[in-house]
Amino acid sequence: MNATEHFTGERFLPGVPGEIAYEHCHRYAFARRFVAGARVLDAACGEGYGAALLAGVAASVVGVDIEPHVVAAATQRYASARANLRFETASVTKLPLADASIDAIVSFETIEHVGADDQRSMLTEFARVLGPHGRLILSSPNRVEYSEARGYANRYHVKELDRAELASLLRVHFPVSQWFRQRRYLGSAIWRETPGDTFEAISGSPAAVDPTNVPDAMYFVVVAARSHDAMGAAPALSLYADGDDSEWSRVDFEAREVLRLDALLRERDAELQREVDRARDLTAKVEQRDGVIAERDRSVARLNERIAEVEDAVAQATTVRERLLRELDAQERIIGYRESVRWWCLLPIVRVRRLWHSLRQRR
Repeated sequence: MNATEHFTGERFLPGVPGEIAYEHCHRYAFARRFVAGARVLDAACGEGYGAALLAGVAASVVGVDIEPHVVAAATQRYASARANLRFETASVTKLPLADASIDAIVSFETIEHVGADDQRSMLTEFARVLGPHGRLILSSPNRVEYSEARGYANRYHVKELDRAELASLLRVHFPVSQWFRQRRYLGSAIWRETPGDTFEAISGSPAAVDPTNVPDAMYFVVVAARSHDAMGAAPALSLYADGDDSEWSRVDFEAREVLRLDALLRERDAELQREVDRARDLTAKVEQRDGVIAERDRSVARLNERIAEVEDAVAQATTVRERLLRELDAQERIIGYRESVRWWCLLPIVRVRRLWHSLRQRR
């Protein structure tokens, strides 16, 4: 990857694996057949790898990008090795090129990055710099599949187009066009060992096999021109695979990672089951403890009731004791009084009164 660039997921950089490599590289590989021996413009060339690929078959290539630091990096990395390749800083709506000075324009994933007015200006500028028999090879994400079907919003895209909208824009300057649909494909390839022009595309299952339908486009790739004579021959099907099989390596790695995570998950499940069993054992012990505590609480309640009964009995005994003490004290005062001198002095009088009282009752 170029050290001067930071990968955002939008502008492709060599060295970044995955589907973006297949999509971007395939477009440039596909375009090479349309630019052989031609003067080529790579509009919004980005990092510059695509312009360098085209320069391998073109008479000359100029790559244009609006970012000066990107152009400087591309010049240093690619232009110094190829005499027929140069890079310039410019907007696609104002190209630093003379009228009719270009034979073919390549513009991949550019048109959705500008607004409606600039989209029209860009195509007008393309028409200006293209010669009468020039070709435009352009790609654009299909809004219906790219965004709407996936519920996805790319923050770098200003105005995405569906097929009808893109066709309407192209028709103003390029009335003749041939459309291709690009989408990543997973399948099996059977190759004849000797070259051949025919191909078959089939799909099916163990139950039935039929000719495959052209898939819905994630991206439209359009070859457009002013006349049918300028179109040139195009293949019905173009397949691309990177030389390092990086995507298959990624898929294999992810498959191994799934197996590793699955084994780890099973291990975690076993640990979780052990923890669940331990939790159940602790729950049983807690329930047993709670039962002991409840029985203790009931015993304490009964003890408190007994204590209350004893306290009531003690209170009653205290009351009786106090009453007996008062009576005893009264008796002691009576006895003391009777034992006093006064008592002995009054005793004869008391006895006479009792006798007198008894005699009166007899009469």
